[in-house]
Amino acid sequence: MAVVSAVDLTAGPGVGFLPLVSLGPAFAGLVGGWRRTALAGLTAAVLCLGLGVYNGLFESRRGLTALLSVAGVTAAGVVAALMRQRREAELASVRSIAEVAQRVLLRPVPRSAGPLRIAVSYTSAVAEARIGGDLYEVVTSPAGVRIIVGDVQGKGLEAVESAAVVLGAFREAAYDEPDLPAVGERVERALNRHLSGERFVTAVLAEIGDGPHATLLNYGHPAPLVVRPAGAVGFAAPPERSLPLGLTWHVADTPLPYEVPFSPGDQLLFYTDGVSEARDAAGWFYPLDDRAALLKDADPEAALRAVREDLVDHAEGPLHDDAAMLLVRYREEHSAGTAGSGSPV
Repeated sequence: MAVVSAVDLTAGPGVGFLPLVSLGPAFAGLVGGWRRTALAGLTAAVLCLGLGVYNGLFESRRGLTALLSVAGVTAAGVVAALMRQRREAELASVRSIAEVAQRVLLRPVPRSAGPLRIAVSYTSAVAEARIGGDLYEVVTSPAGVRIIVGDVQGKGLEAVESAAVVLGAFREAAYDEPDLPAVGERVERALNRHLSGERFVTAVLAEIGDGPHATLLNYGHPAPLVVRPAGAVGFAAPPERSLPLGLTWHVADTPLPYEVPFSPGDQLLFYTDGVSEARDAAGWFYPLDDRAALLKDADPEAALRAVREDLVDHAEGPLHDDAAMLLVRYREEHSAGTAGSGSPV
C-alpha cells in the first residue's frame, strides 16, 4: 500500500494506480487473521480517501470506484481469513487425534531392556497423518526381550487397523507363549480373523535372551542388518524365504526360527521396505549396508537419527512410503559387569 501510494503521488492521478491499494487487505487475508485483514482494509480506505481528495478524484466516479474496490476486497479478505482459520483449527484437531492414535498404536519403546539399548524412528508417508501401516513393538517377557517389526500391505485406515490387530496379538502372545513360533502362530490366527481377501503383513520377530545369540523368525520381511564392533556388516537373512503373515495359514511350510550371533558391542537394525526401497533421482535403492558407519554414534537415538537424515537426503525429498527403523544395541559394558561373576553372556 505504501508503494502504491508513492507511485500514485509521483505519477499523478492520470495513471490510475489508486485502486491497487486494495492489494493490502487482499494479501493480509492470505497470511493474517480477520482482525489484521480488517485493519489493513481500514488503512487502505484511509489512503484511498486521502489520495482521492488530494487528486480530486471524487469530482468524478473514479474516487468512489476505488473506495468501493477497497471495501469489496476487504470484505472478501475477512471472509477468506475466517474460513482459513477455521480449516487450520480443524487440521490442528486432526493432528492431535493422529498423535494420540499413534501413541496408542505405536507406544514408545523402552530405551533399555536388560543389556540392550533400543532406539526407534518412524516416518509416515502421509506427513499430516503421522501414522501409517508400519509397526514395531518391544516386550520384555520371561524368555527375554521380544521384538516385532512389520509392514502392512497397503495404506490408509485399513492398514492402520491391520497394524493394530498385529500389535495387540503380539503384545499378549509375547508374554504368554514359550517360543517365537508359538507367538507367530497366535499373531497369524488373530490376523486371519481380521483380514479379508489376499491382504498380508510382512514381519520379523526376534527374541534376545541371556545367550550369545538372537533368535529370529522372518515372515517375508527384509532381513535385519547386523553391525559388529570391528566394522563387519551383513544381513541376518533366513535360511529360506517364507510367506508373510496372513498367507501362511493355508500352507504347511511355516517359517522356522534361526539364530544369529549377538554379543556385547553388536547391533541389530530392523527396518521396513520404506527404508531399503527408497530411491534417489537416478532410481537407485538406498544402500543401507554401505551406510552402517552412521551407526557408530554412542547414543543409539543419535545414530538412528543420522541414518534417517541420510535416507531423506538420498530420496531428495519426502519419502513415498512409510519408513520404520528399530535399532537394538548390545551394551559392551554388560560383558564387563558380568565377566567377574561367571555368568554367561
